[in-house]
Amino acid sequence: MEYVHYSVMKDEVKQYLIPPTDKPSVMVDCTTGEGGHTNMMLSEYPQLKVYGLDCDTHIQEKAKNRMKEFGERFVPVHTWFDDYFDDYQGEPIDLVLFDLGISIFHYTESERGFSFKKEENLDMRLNDESPLTASMVVNSYSEEDLANIIYKYGEERYSRRIARAICEKRIEKDIEKSSELEDIIFKAVPATYKHGRIHPATRSFQALRIEVNKELDRIEPALRGAVKALRPGGRIAIITFHSLEDRIVKWTFKDLAKACSCPPEQPRCTCGGKAAIKILTKKPIIATDKETKMNPPSRSAKLRIIEKR
Repeated sequence: MEYVHYSVMKDEVKQYLIPPTDKPSVMVDCTTGEGGHTNMMLSEYPQLKVYGLDCDTHIQEKAKNRMKEFGERFVPVHTWFDDYFDDYQGEPIDLVLFDLGISIFHYTESERGFSFKKEENLDMRLNDESPLTASMVVNSYSEEDLANIIYKYGEERYSRRIARAICEKRIEKDIEKSSELEDIIFKAVPATYKHGRIHPATRSFQALRIEVNKELDRIEPALRGAVKALRPGGRIAIITFHSLEDRIVKWTFKDLAKACSCPPEQPRCTCGGKAAIKILTKKPIIATDKETKMNPPSRSAKLRIIEKR
């Protein structure tokens, strides 16, 4: 079986996520994908058990096949990571890893319209049991809602022009293919924008994918739930790939690292609170020059690490 995804910053993850070696330990890989990070950790630590979460059953089959040699030390779980940590009742966890990047598998093999370079159905669901598809968003959302989504989640400056063009085109017939949507976006933007550093459809496709899968909404509750599930001294590593994700992670960690939860206007602390975590990376770790040359998408990756107090 071929594995197409490159797992970023494996050396840095291994440097910070070190399980106890004198007893059995537990790690949760919240975004297992094809299992690159999990395979590395299971190979390195013979007493480690990994619960591998993924909402996509298709890519999870690839991870199961990859991890066969580890037997019961790898436990696949079909779920969204925020659902997993909602009221978690399992065994204490030593390590948690989030890699929020979308797997290359989804662009090259899933046939769900993640890539504007192919003619595929506009689906974009990471979990094909989810009710909302990209086609439904494109063909049923109001022009204002479309524009807001493309601007908010894609940080696309021509969001209103793109939303207007989509709504005008869908009057003729539903937009069903990724290639159709790419063509509409390409024609909607100014000529000077068509030949920039990235394809003019990139940000809009990102925005639709985020909306369909509610990706940003899941991050903060998952992080807070993961901190609760950790044993004292346990660590969480999270890799983000764009500013929207990283901003949520940064401010969630800052909030959890505060000792006092009293209102800012209160002159004296009365809550007696204690910080839940210690932030180990004051600034995010970025990929090395060597790695970015081998895998250009790793240029945008940022790694943050915390430890539970």
